[in-house]
Amino acid sequence: MKCHGRTTIAEFLEDLVVYRNLEPMDERLPRFAEVAERMGLPGSPVPRKAEPAYGQAMAELLCQARGLDEPHAPLRRLLFLGDTRLNDSTAFRNIKAAGGWTGWAFIASEDLSSPPRTEIEEDLFLANRWRALDEFFHFLKGQRCPLDEGTAAIIDLDKTAIGARGRNHSVIDRARVEAVRRTVEGLLGDRFDRAAFEEAYDVLNQVGHHPFTADNQDYLAYICLMVSAGAYGFRELLDDLAAGRMSTFRQFIESVEGRLRRDSDPQLAPIHDAIYANVRAGDPTPFKPFRYEEYRRTVARMGYLSDEASSEQLLAEEIVITQEVREGAHYLWERGVLLFGLSDKPDEASIPRPEQVAQGAQPIHHAETHAVGYSIADQLPR
Repeated sequence: MKCHGRTTIAEFLEDLVVYRNLEPMDERLPRFAEVAERMGLPGSPVPRKAEPAYGQAMAELLCQARGLDEPHAPLRRLLFLGDTRLNDSTAFRNIKAAGGWTGWAFIASEDLSSPPRTEIEEDLFLANRWRALDEFFHFLKGQRCPLDEGTAAIIDLDKTAIGARGRNHSVIDRARVEAVRRTVEGLLGDRFDRAAFEEAYDVLNQVGHHPFTADNQDYLAYICLMVSAGAYGFRELLDDLAAGRMSTFRQFIESVEGRLRRDSDPQLAPIHDAIYANVRAGDPTPFKPFRYEEYRRTVARMGYLSDEASSEQLLAEEIVITQEVREGAHYLWERGVLLFGLSDKPDEASIPRPEQVAQGAQPIHHAETHAVGYSIADQLPR
């Protein structure tokens, strides 16, 4: 494994990318509101990645994207490159079903503690090495799956194109945790209780508490904020969860709304009010300051090390592009396959605000960083 220089995700995806709000970065494509109206979908809230409505919207966007350069080549097949067996495979199957297409998904998560292994599960090609992507393409050739203008390939961004799961994903996670901590600390100032914050975050950021947090980092950040500020005792919260008196985030924020004393806590009240208003409006990304900070912390970890840094240091400290995915994308593009990137990361954590753009900031897919991994170009079928 080695470093293959500096590049961006846009090198192989250009602006054919959507983040959580399903708003295409390529301005030639329709906005989500237009897609939703055309498909008979609710305009709000925007569907999440594993929902059937997400699959319908993405299938329509893929057809629109294909029409930009190949208007007479209807899509018939779908490929998907991702990193999570449940979420990505569900999204893949929903998109494939919505388009009425055939296809295969490559799902990888690096596990160097086990021998290299691949497994076929229905329409999934599962691997514990990212370099097995070349085996996936040989498998497709054996299945007589054409790679041409009638094929679309979705490339998941987070922990696939960048921060490959099992290899480099912990750097993405550290950027997010740092963003939560710095946001809460910045809002509370001297009232910030770091020990209380870290205990709450570490305990609640577990799969067993997903029914309560909805696996939503905005919700988790708000909970840790209120615990750290003393608005809701952590032991009290754990007791309420264990006893069933508290089971959902909506219950938690409603409880804080009822117990918060605005006259005696002018510092915390406006923070709560802004987040509470967003939650009531159905915004799945209600804690905006946290997500803005997450964007800053994420891009700060991209491409900042020197070109002389070892691949081991790059993987440990920098968010890097997965070389195998990069080469696989070029292989597909050379054969006329439509490439499209998607991310479930909120737009607020992925796209700079206007004042940042004025200072030269770029969306995540245009942020330059190093590409690290194994070269598979010579092993790909011809």
